[in-house]
Amino acid sequence: MYKKRLAIPYVIWSGIFVIVPVLIILYYSFFEKGVFTLNGYKQVFNPRYVNNIMDSVVIALISTVICLLLAYPLAMILSSKQISGKGVILLLVILPMWMNSLLRTYAWGYLLQDTGVVNNILEGIGLPTIQFLYKKSAIVFGNVYNFFPFMVLPIYNVLCKIDQSVIEASYDLGADKITTFKKVILPLSMPGVVTGVVMVFMPALTTFLVSRLLGGGKTTLLGDLIEQQFKITGDWAFGSALSVILMVIILITLVFMSKKDSLEKGGGLF
Repeated sequence: MYKKRLAIPYVIWSGIFVIVPVLIILYYSFFEKGVFTLNGYKQVFNPRYVNNIMDSVVIALISTVICLLLAYPLAMILSSKQISGKGVILLLVILPMWMNSLLRTYAWGYLLQDTGVVNNILEGIGLPTIQFLYKKSAIVFGNVYNFFPFMVLPIYNVLCKIDQSVIEASYDLGADKITTFKKVILPLSMPGVVTGVVMVFMPALTTFLVSRLLGGGKTTLLGDLIEQQFKITGDWAFGSALSVILMVIILITLVFMSKKDSLEKGGGLF
């Protein structure tokens, strides 16, 4: 009974700041001026907006894959007991998170602009300048830079908790390093991978800050589209419908990743 009473403030907080906003979004997605309508959802299937949604999903997936490919080897290196100075490397990974994401993105926009520091360096050493900004690749770069720590830390945390005796047992049974990684380390690290993928994919899918500052507004993503409906066009029904679609995509991602994690755990080590 005492524990249930302690949970009451959290239940109230969740109800006010999670459940109530979701219910309001659902209401506005189905009702316009008090009249039931599906116009908001019909607009979602407009080819123009479908392309925006697909661009958002593709860019978020690419950003997530790049983060995973970069973060997993780094987490493996950091989790090794032989490496020294891992605290410094971890600090360098975490340090950007201490700054506001808006300032970080603005800084990269200044560094990568046509007359920015990077192009000035290229020009100074006799190399041709490159247009880094206002492309989809710039948005991917911004996503990877901003969300990379959210991939590294969960994987690193799980790898550090793997019992070394299990790995040693794999070697004793004749497995080489590649087989040990595929059959032991990778399956045991899947909870961290799943957490990292979810923590990168979701903000990469919903961001509108990176696409605006580094993409120059040339690529309209799902987050930009939702913001426009509420702040500019005033079409709350369409904006709410897009928000519901976004929640559905995120829920599908969570279900898929949780099932994948369950299959990995249930499959055993060998």
